[in-house]
Amino acid sequence: MKIPPLLLVLFFIVFHSYSQETQFDLKDKKILVVYGGWEGHQPKYFGEKIANWLRSQKAIVTVADSTSIYSNSELLREQNLIVQHITMSEMTPEQSKGLLQAITSGVGLAGCHGGLGDSFRNNTEYQYMVGGQFVKHPGGRVTYTVHFEGNGDPIVNDLSDFSLHSEQYYMHVDPAIDVLATTRFSGAHDSWIEGAIIPVVWKKRYGNGKVFYTSIGHSKENYDIPEVWSLITRGVNWAAKTD
Repeated sequence: MKIPPLLLVLFFIVFHSYSQETQFDLKDKKILVVYGGWEGHQPKYFGEKIANWLRSQKAIVTVADSTSIYSNSELLREQNLIVQHITMSEMTPEQSKGLLQAITSGVGLAGCHGGLGDSFRNNTEYQYMVGGQFVKHPGGRVTYTVHFEGNGDPIVNDLSDFSLHSEQYYMHVDPAIDVLATTRFSGAHDSWIEGAIIPVVWKKRYGNGKVFYTSIGHSKENYDIPEVWSLITRGVNWAAKTD
């Protein structure tokens, strides 16, 4: 039986709408966005961008520009997810304890680039939670390729390998992370790392919490790359959901 073209169009519209709704099921999720640290990574820009997107998904969003909010253990316990964008900087012992306890108790954590993978350099338990730590970006901004691993994970499903011109993060990583994308270093700037494959996107557990990270996100232009924004929004969605 031949299906009328109009019916096919209607089916596509309904299916597409359903897919979007089920992919981003963030309605009424309580999400805390915390930004700060080194201004070179434009933390306020990212904080406001992701907060606005979350609001468009009907999430209940709280925004803070200081780690002092991590001392509010009652507020942290109420959250489904914390999105952090703080490069370097420091936390007090009380703030660190509040954040770590929140994630291990089941609150999700998500972030990108130095905002999550180069925060609080002296806090090794924090690095243990995130699953990796930035150590260098040889050559500064270079052109490199992101390769998606073929594991069918919903965060990377249907995304194709792509190239970008930005900081290629060389990271020390936890072997227990679930790697979703990698990059290969050319050795053009540091010859001894030629061929080294480093994770770019991963997810992991910390206690009962779900942690998502991508090392892309050095500048505003990175977020305009469709694959990059898809990774961030899908990762946020995954980390906010309870199993």
